[in-house]
Amino acid sequence: MATVTFDTHKFVQKLKEAGFDEKQAEGLTEAMRSAIDESELVTKKDLQIALAPISADLNLLKWMMGALIAVAIANFAKQYF
Repeated sequence: MATVTFDTHKFVQKLKEAGFDEKQAEGLTEAMRSAIDESELVTKKDLQIALAPISADLNLLKWMMGALIAVAIANFAKQYF
């Protein structure tokens, strides 16, 4: 799982610049940090690993459909030509 870097000090400073008082800024920062820690973020690499079997199955299915269509065309050509 991916790790997200969250600069709490910088976040508190930005909130204070936007008009929050110290207590509000620290409370919101703690809530954000907790939410980020509890979330399950997925990286591109995680998705590639999880979707690799599906991609392989789709490639196999593509080749099977191509072969089936080729056989059907050959059968049609044999019957009518």
